[in-house]
Amino acid sequence: MDAELNDLYQQVILDHNKNPRNFGELESANHTAKGHNPLCGDQLDLYLLIIGDTISDIKFKGSGCAISKSSASIMTTLLKGKKIEEARVLFTKFHDVVTADTDTEIDEEALGKLAVFSGVREFPARVKCASLAWHTLLSALDNKTEEIVITE
Repeated sequence: MDAELNDLYQQVILDHNKNPRNFGELESANHTAKGHNPLCGDQLDLYLLIIGDTISDIKFKGSGCAISKSSASIMTTLLKGKKIEEARVLFTKFHDVVTADTDTEIDEEALGKLAVFSGVREFPARVKCASLAWHTLLSALDNKTEEIVITE
């Protein structure tokens, strides 16, 4: 990744950390989940309002590092209005990007906003920070009540 693109991605992550979108509790939520990354101290509560098979609204609250908070912020902006199956597809795309080998070519155009996390794969400990919100999403979609704890 060239330095100019890397700088842009860092700015996007910092912006979403400083000004997270969809931050707060969603009182009308009918699906919720909690996530925790004990290695970094990230904690997340995720709230979804699902109507039919569509994520009508989504919010999060919690505390954590810049990667964790920006990942949750970007995730919520991408998922609002999406079908549940589309959310699962985006989870897979995201997970594939952050866990790919560092020499794997990334199709940044096809990934859209998710491409900002392609650099995370170079720092294995940070993958957990970036993926916490996404794993918590799967738990919320499946109506699981136990807290998601990212340890590996």
